[in-house]
Amino acid sequence: MISTLTELQQRYPQAHVWAFGDSAEMADELAQLVIAGHKTASCSSYEAYQLPDGKAGVGDFHIVLDGRGEPACVIRTTRLTLIRFNEVSPEQAAREGEGDKSLGYWRQAHQEFFERAGCFSEEMELVFEEFMLVEPRHAKG
Repeated sequence: MISTLTELQQRYPQAHVWAFGDSAEMADELAQLVIAGHKTASCSSYEAYQLPDGKAGVGDFHIVLDGRGEPACVIRTTRLTLIRFNEVSPEQAAREGEGDKSLGYWRQAHQEFFERAGCFSEEMELVFEEFMLVEPRHAKG
């Protein structure tokens, strides 16, 4: 049962701790997609991946936080792929589980996200991460 970040960090001592997106609303929405089984992948700019807190490897655990900074779930990286923004396939876009799961939706939403971060380019390199849900949030009793 996920109840506190401290308990999870004790169970997964090397886990990365972070939230999806760039707002509390996005963190909640994307964490729920993971828990529901719709989102099994994500991506980040290669530059962000190179930051000390951004680098993850296959097999790494991640404690995903919701918009309040509370644990939502634990995931584990199963695959990493370096790919350019304009080379993301319809299948990869669908694995991200967002919107109608189409490549068109993915491109629009991710272009807006990377523009807000000040780093968008059609040719930008992305780290595309596939993961599996290890431990979903459970209702606190």
